[in-house]
Amino acid sequence: MDTHIRPEAAPPGPHEHRFGPFGRVLHAASKALAALGGLAFVALVAMSLISIVGRKLVAMPVPGDMEVLMMVAAAASAAFFAFCHLEGGDVKVDFFTAHARPAIVHGLDALGSLTVGLFGALIAWRTGVGAAALYEAGETSAILAWPVWIAQTAMVPGFILLAVAGFYMCGLHLQAALASRENRP
Repeated sequence: MDTHIRPEAAPPGPHEHRFGPFGRVLHAASKALAALGGLAFVALVAMSLISIVGRKLVAMPVPGDMEVLMMVAAAASAAFFAFCHLEGGDVKVDFFTAHARPAIVHGLDALGSLTVGLFGALIAWRTGVGAAALYEAGETSAILAWPVWIAQTAMVPGFILLAVAGFYMCGLHLQAALASRENRP
């Protein structure tokens, strides 16, 4: 449960088993993608250590280590956003809503989640369009000559999941806002 709002205003969350069947599947998919992103970062750390030690001890770094780092880190970062949003891990400032009614808090959270969903959809679309343009141009990385479009395409699933998570949480917050209004004395 989020600690930034009162318990009666808490959004439905996976730990309270209040997600519906679609929400549980969405949560599991976003968690799996986040785990893959985490493993990608662990691999990047290992590669960076090998490259640094190789550079210092035997003057042999991993060729193209910075290219690999940039490409993989971009996709791995995009993998975390949906899980973070579903878990309520977004940064929220509740100074003005700390004493607001649950319906108002949920209404504002619904607006925030709608914005997250729209942003995720926009970024997924533009990232996909950019990847298609890179594919058509045949752009490759400077040292390894890896196709750049692959790295950019790898970011799209994370942004699509972010959009779906944002829209899903918007719906849950709207339902909670309506329920809070109906239960008000």
